[in-house]
Amino acid sequence: MFRRIFIWLSSFYKRKLSSDKSLNTLLNRSLSDLQRSLNISIINPHYYIKALTHSSFLDLHPELVHSNERLEYLGDSVLSMVVGQYLFENYPGEEEGFLTKSRSSLVNRERLAQAAEKYDLQNIILYNQKYLKDSLEGVQTVLADSLEAIIGAIYLDKGLASAEKFIISKLINPLEGKDSFLLDTNYKGQLLEFSHSNKMTPPRYNVLKEEGPPHNKEFTVEVIIDQQLMGL
Repeated sequence: MFRRIFIWLSSFYKRKLSSDKSLNTLLNRSLSDLQRSLNISIINPHYYIKALTHSSFLDLHPELVHSNERLEYLGDSVLSMVVGQYLFENYPGEEEGFLTKSRSSLVNRERLAQAAEKYDLQNIILYNQKYLKDSLEGVQTVLADSLEAIIGAIYLDKGLASAEKFIISKLINPLEGKDSFLLDTNYKGQLLEFSHSNKMTPPRYNVLKEEGPPHNKEFTVEVIIDQQLMGL
């Protein structure tokens, strides 16, 4: 396994891999952990190495020349298409608004980050911890982006059918059984729709207080509509 990965990796470095055995070992372990955690088979390792490499990791290892940003873009497109088609085929009685909101709920950053954490990606992906700076939002972004990149890697490695199977089994089915993705948690969006439909001014939000550590802040916010305080 290691020899095969070494051959694939050699084309993604500025210099020969033999000069950094510790990095080779780290990449090899990440690939093995990824296969075990997601229960996937790997044909072309270099796709997954790129998928696991956050751009911040290049600061630590400048000999690496590729991060997961391009694969994230591709994976996001595949994910949106697969989820959209799944909802279209499995909810034939629902209107466009339901389909759009359900897709947004399934593919938003928090959902993807939760799925990534469930499969232990936070201990598998390669990134510079300084990049996060104790930020919960930063952690969620890294996890969500990496999961999208992995979807892109699966698509390139084994095709659309395999990517679709992965998305349905790992992302859609666990949520669909609980109907949790059917709940519209975009409360600001709901309030905006309500104010618009009732010919009111758009909501204005004013932050009154911030509490807690930087990575887990709590905010007290007032909501103003038509120059009236609607709530906190």
